[in-house]
Amino acid sequence: MNCSIFISKNGSAEKAGCEPAFFLKGPLPKVEEMMTKAIIDRVRVIADPILSDEGMELVEIEYRREARGWVLRLFIDKEGGVTVDDCTHISQQVGRSLDVEDFIIVPYTLEISSPGLTRPLKNERDFIKYRNYLVRVKTFDPIGNRRQFKGKLLGISENRVEIEVDGGVYQIPLSNVAKANLEIEF
Repeated sequence: MNCSIFISKNGSAEKAGCEPAFFLKGPLPKVEEMMTKAIIDRVRVIADPILSDEGMELVEIEYRREARGWVLRLFIDKEGGVTVDDCTHISQQVGRSLDVEDFIIVPYTLEISSPGLTRPLKNERDFIKYRNYLVRVKTFDPIGNRRQFKGKLLGISENRVEIEVDGGVYQIPLSNVAKANLEIEF
């Protein structure tokens, strides 16, 4: 226990403000972030083989508190797109595995979804797969006085994403990509 002690007028020591040493007051975003990352990492280990067996890929995992409580959201994709039946099937399989593992200690809602038409590009494989598509890339640090690029994805080489924007070609180090998404072409 973590206690404060004070001495009264008659010289006796008394405990004041005792609370357990593990009792933490106030928000702890770093601890919550670490726990969230650990849960996401463990869910990835469980979900990846399930999706691989079904010919699908895990695009992204979100685990966050929303107005209705904690939500564990998996974004999945496959050639030709994801159907509602695919989402239902994967939800059942992943849900069963998560129930067996039982490592998420708070109540949560499991959601399985497609990444949509503006799917995120997360890794080198995505930048190769979506070559010649219209993309939007935001960078951590400016390149040529800009941090946002919308143009044709030419590919990736030597850990640099190549984008054609307004007739010019920009090479963006993969480590400088804060966010990248496909864009809808009309």
